[in-house]
Amino acid sequence: MKNDLIIKNARLVDPATDKDQQGAVWIKNGKIKDVHWGNAPEAPEGTQTYDAEGHVIAPGLIDTRVSTGEPGHEYRETLESASNAAAAGGVTSFLLMPDTTPVIDDGALVDYVVRRASATSKVKIWPSAAISKGLEGKDLTEFGLLKAAGARAFTDGNSSIQSTSMLKNAFTYAKNFDMPILHHVGDSELIGDGVMNAGILATGLGLKGIPHEAETIPLARDLQLADMTGVRYHAAQISCAKSAELVQQAKQRNDQVSAGLSINNLCLNENDIGSYRSYFKLNPPLRSEDERMAMVEALRDGTIDILHSAHDPQDTEGKRRPFAEATDGAIGLETFLAASLRLVHEEQISLVRLLATMTINPAKLLGLEAGRLAKGAPADLIEIDLNYPWVVAEKDLKSKSQNTTFEHARLFGKVMTTWVNGDTVFRQSA
Repeated sequence: MKNDLIIKNARLVDPATDKDQQGAVWIKNGKIKDVHWGNAPEAPEGTQTYDAEGHVIAPGLIDTRVSTGEPGHEYRETLESASNAAAAGGVTSFLLMPDTTPVIDDGALVDYVVRRASATSKVKIWPSAAISKGLEGKDLTEFGLLKAAGARAFTDGNSSIQSTSMLKNAFTYAKNFDMPILHHVGDSELIGDGVMNAGILATGLGLKGIPHEAETIPLARDLQLADMTGVRYHAAQISCAKSAELVQQAKQRNDQVSAGLSINNLCLNENDIGSYRSYFKLNPPLRSEDERMAMVEALRDGTIDILHSAHDPQDTEGKRRPFAEATDGAIGLETFLAASLRLVHEEQISLVRLLATMTINPAKLLGLEAGRLAKGAPADLIEIDLNYPWVVAEKDLKSKSQNTTFEHARLFGKVMTTWVNGDTVFRQSA
């Protein structure tokens, strides 16, 4: 039978049930046939076995924020190359941002992405669709047609809708179609020509800063609109303590609110910019160390629900420029898990809690069956060696772009094997 396999001698971690103990997983026909907490079952004749050697077996990661260059800028990244990077990083599903050329704002384009991903990708790619036509923030897209074509969520990517009335209408339509809105919050006038976190460091570098209020003011507006409309609202990527406070307060009155955080804002701070290192020019910008620690606490206490890679491939021409002129963005699929494991090794967060933000929580937001170790769930799994030492090197990355913020970083913890529907799509070479 297809991929009839028992993974034994494993440390099973299931964030959906808060379980973390020894056990085995039985895969059959692309799904989890059974989960055995304790000793592995006797393998029936014809069933293969895989010895995990005590490594962690967990649900595959689900990344809610991935950009590629396809269609339109395939030289930066294709769906195929992004899927290779994802598989190497333990990401078995990801939500594709609509910021392509052309923008994914039409049902035919959603259908194209679905078919193209099916033909070329090792992992599952779920398309999102634009809230506004052309990501211009002026006219709403056809939500019903986009959902019917296969869109899993509505977002304008890294663009933020400035019109309150338009956003209210978008929230209302999304509520009617029972679809989540993933909105990147930013006040364009307060951002202005800012290129990094506002503060002493920006002043010292002679760069224009972006104040926290450029994030918190539109976030406060969005949360009130979410209360008004009842939409499933996800603050796509917050970056400062005041934003976490606003989300925490909103959750006390509205269980349809959630928040996301970039791996960059979790692990890095504004000091990493150093002497104008343009690979660290990001949106939202890297904040102070105090703000980074506030994000760690918000992730730990559940204020932040989802951690994502913010994978955004950019070519050398766009990044090798003076800092203020460089394009925003960094790749992150291959370093997503390993970088986050720093918090586990430093005992700042439990492994179960961390993996929940990368598996079951995004699965719930997007309405996916994955993200859990449970009978009947898709056999999208990863094997993690928590103590595997490695150094990030551009030449080893599978992404077509190399604009990583973790170049030369020494990391502990790596994905050894990735399974999608029970098939091996990545295995770490010796």
